[in-house]
Amino acid sequence: MDELRTERLLLRRARMDDAAAVHRLMSDRRAMRYWSTPPHGGLEQTLGWLRSMIGAPADESDDFLITLNGKVIGKLGCWQLPEVGYLLDPEVWGRGFATEAMQAFAARRRALGSPELTADVDPRNIASRQLLERCGFSETGSAARTWCVGGEWCDSIYYRLAL
Repeated sequence: MDELRTERLLLRRARMDDAAAVHRLMSDRRAMRYWSTPPHGGLEQTLGWLRSMIGAPADESDDFLITLNGKVIGKLGCWQLPEVGYLLDPEVWGRGFATEAMQAFAARRRALGSPELTADVDPRNIASRQLLERCGFSETGSAARTWCVGGEWCDSIYYRLAL
C-alpha cells in the first residue's frame, strides 16, 4: 500500500520531484526546531535525504509524505521501524492534520501486524508530546543529552503505542 487516505489528507510515498516542496519544509527553522538535524542549508542536502527515504528497505522503513489538496505539508512514518517520526509545515499547525495522519499510520501498522510504534521526543516539544498522548502513546522513560543538534544538546522522552 503506497497511499493512505484520511478525511482531508493523502499520505503517499516520496518521489524525487518532491524535492522543492520537501526542501521548503526542511529548511524552515520553525518546522525543524525539534528535528534530529539542523534545518537543511541547501537543496542538495534535501535531495540526499529524499534519496535515502525513497531507497530505504521496505522491511526496515515505512515513510510517507503528508499532502493536503496535492501540496506537501509534512512527513510521517518510520525511517527505522518501529520508531515513528513526523514533521509538519508550521503554516498548518493546530488544525489536527498531524493527529489525523498519525491515526491513519497507526491503523496501517496495526493491520500489518506490527506490535508497537515508538517515538523519541524533545521534552520541550509540548505539541508533539500532546499529539502522541492524544493518539494513545504512553511515556516509557527519558534520558538526558541524547542528541546534539547544531551544537546544542537535547534530551529525550520516549513513548510507546501498543498496536
